[in-house]
Amino acid sequence: MWSQDDFVAVVPVLLVVVAAIAVLLAESFRRKDERMPMGWLSAIGLIGAIYTSLVQWDSYGEGFGVLVTDNFAVFFNVTVCAIGLLTVMLSAGSARRDHLPEGEYHALLLFSVAGMMLMASTNELLMIFLALEIMSLGVYVLTGIKRTSEGGAEGAFKYFVLGSFSSAFFLYGIAMAYAFGGTTRLDELAMEVARDASHPLLMFAMVLLLVGFAFKVSAVPFHMWTPDAYQGAPTLVTGFMSTGVKAAAFAAFIRVFLSTLDLMHQDWAPILSAIAGLTMIVGTVVAVAQSSVKRMLAYSSIAHAGYLLIGLVAASPDGKGAMLFYLVAYSLTNLGAFGVLAALSTNDRPHDDMRDFAGLWHERPGLAALLTVFLLSLGGFPPTVGFVAKYYIFYAAVQQDLIALAILGVLTSVVSVFFYLRIVVQMYMTTEVAPGHRPPPSRLATAGLIVALVGVFYLGVLPGWLLEVAADSVASIF
Repeated sequence: MWSQDDFVAVVPVLLVVVAAIAVLLAESFRRKDERMPMGWLSAIGLIGAIYTSLVQWDSYGEGFGVLVTDNFAVFFNVTVCAIGLLTVMLSAGSARRDHLPEGEYHALLLFSVAGMMLMASTNELLMIFLALEIMSLGVYVLTGIKRTSEGGAEGAFKYFVLGSFSSAFFLYGIAMAYAFGGTTRLDELAMEVARDASHPLLMFAMVLLLVGFAFKVSAVPFHMWTPDAYQGAPTLVTGFMSTGVKAAAFAAFIRVFLSTLDLMHQDWAPILSAIAGLTMIVGTVVAVAQSSVKRMLAYSSIAHAGYLLIGLVAASPDGKGAMLFYLVAYSLTNLGAFGVLAALSTNDRPHDDMRDFAGLWHERPGLAALLTVFLLSLGGFPPTVGFVAKYYIFYAAVQQDLIALAILGVLTSVVSVFFYLRIVVQMYMTTEVAPGHRPPPSRLATAGLIVALVGVFYLGVLPGWLLEVAADSVASIF
């Protein structure tokens, strides 16, 4: 029989799903040209999920045998719900300007967030796969939700096709894991790994699972979908994909590889080290050659996945906590940057080309200043949170004698400053203002940008408490 504890574990996810259903119902009963509070319905569900997740801090429980309420799950539930909430705030005004169907947009956003929460909260490989598909299907549709955009349709199709291949790899990995251990529960599988960590079936399962996760985090050479999907999707959908999907994928990645397959670290660490190095190099070098800002930020996102993989390879207490801190830092910064792009974009000037930012300081000095801060944080300048996040990742690598990865990370970070500063130069050092209208952001979008700005500086100056929370949360899965 089901108990009260079973339902307590799923309450945060249920609130997000109920909010998504409420949005769909509101859309179905909406009269033509009638405006409905889709954003507020979404925000209520996400805030409720954040609150009910925080209440579960320092309490362990299981729901229906597949969901857990440890600190690790709570941390990522709050993180992905905060990403969703910030996306909803930044969408105010820009979603309507892009002619996006608001009901479908917010519902798909919420269903994707629900999938992300399940990915971080489950201790069952099959449940991870189902959560991955729930998240992915929503994001596939969001990528092509702007029906008049050919680039969006192309990006969504490529994302869907390549995502199907990666899902097949992941599902075969689960099958091999079951053939090895007779179970798909992570805790039971960990006991089987302790008995025989060198079994051929287990090795095969590990490689297939790694491929599935590497695709979702946009690691080289499984990154091919990223530039087209990021460029074709509406701007804020791109920001949501680059942060929420990455956070959820790394949550499951950490739970599977640093807990269940931790005894195989000597087997998968060299593979991930090579992938991390390639990811940083390819992401940084190719970004330098881009003239499209969204495409440049796509390759930048690939490079940041490489930095996160360093923490996974290090697998030390410092490295594990640094990964979680980095995900929060990157989410705040990247969503802020895409929020500014979305606020500036119009149909006649999408602000996807470097030249579109010419003279922005003279016309919209506030947005220019915000974008500068977010770009500098992505580049790792102090006193922003981006600097602190990179410092702790590289410090964890040095502690584990991963000197080559740390040096490569520092060098690629230095190179990345070039393509971030190209936009800054256009904004401040070009006297000629690019033609076209630059609308002011809505009040709610402005509030979202200010929240991101405060977070970037606050965590850049006082990161200690979040680092402690990150370390406590990741320690709960061991």
